[in-house]
Amino acid sequence: MKIVVTGGAGFIASHVVDAYLDGGHEVHIIDDFSTGQSVNVNSQATLHQVDIAEKEAARLIEQIKPDVLSHHAAQMDVRHSVADPTFDARVNILGFINLLETGKNSGVKKVIFASSGGAVYGEQKVFPAPESHDTEPASPYGVSKRAGELYLSYYHQAFGLPYIALRYANVYGPRQSAKGEAGVVAIFLSALLAGKTPVINGDGRQTRDYVYVGDVVAANVAALQSSFIGPINIGTGVETDVVTIYQHLRQAVGSPIEAQHGPAKPGEQRRSCLDAGCAAQILGWRPQMTLKDGLWHTVDYCRKSVGR
Repeated sequence: MKIVVTGGAGFIASHVVDAYLDGGHEVHIIDDFSTGQSVNVNSQATLHQVDIAEKEAARLIEQIKPDVLSHHAAQMDVRHSVADPTFDARVNILGFINLLETGKNSGVKKVIFASSGGAVYGEQKVFPAPESHDTEPASPYGVSKRAGELYLSYYHQAFGLPYIALRYANVYGPRQSAKGEAGVVAIFLSALLAGKTPVINGDGRQTRDYVYVGDVVAANVAALQSSFIGPINIGTGVETDVVTIYQHLRQAVGSPIEAQHGPAKPGEQRRSCLDAGCAAQILGWRPQMTLKDGLWHTVDYCRKSVGR
């Protein structure tokens, strides 16, 4: 198949690109490198350095005529979305519509959309959260991800464009940057390897559902062959608190550094966890990597990256 992966120089999508190429597919990357890194780009893919909100991105879709649009490009910083919701909407909503408008007339047979379980559900009432959970986003970023899902539903109903929205849990692993709205794994690991003292916000008992990037990639591969339409959670169904994450990383690094506790972040979600039963039933997908092994793999990668 011919596949366009937006954001293909970024953390998750660059791994997706690698997997699609390994599967024998023709892959085109659209990325403006606002957060992506050239070192992540697979040389076997065709790279187009373009902003998804610009007309040039729409022209590329028209020219390439991909079978599949894998949409990962996004403004992902929750705090920045609060500070500048207009910019967030330009990238995450208008940029996506720009691609969909062209895609519906350019032979696109499926859209695979990188959504966010934690962001679209907001404060959870059920643990782990099923796809039927109320969607009450607590940030413009979450609103934009939910809007993307709703636009996909509209384009499917109005134009017959098939789609699947993968609602990711907290993804971690190799190539994740510690800059911007990074996850605690990347932030803690960057500090530990630099010999600095990490700061845990609040008591550190806030929980998240941590899923390894390799498992997320497997879900994206499975989604290529699925005829399912709608959202699917991609997570482990297991809650892990921040203190536990830090202790695992500290052990893997072999560091004596104790983390400091700073003020809690205002409005931070206390608990988040996704029910991935539908992914198992519909995609045949289950997470394979344990948290401890995934963190050790991530530490090993980061050590090699620092040394290169």
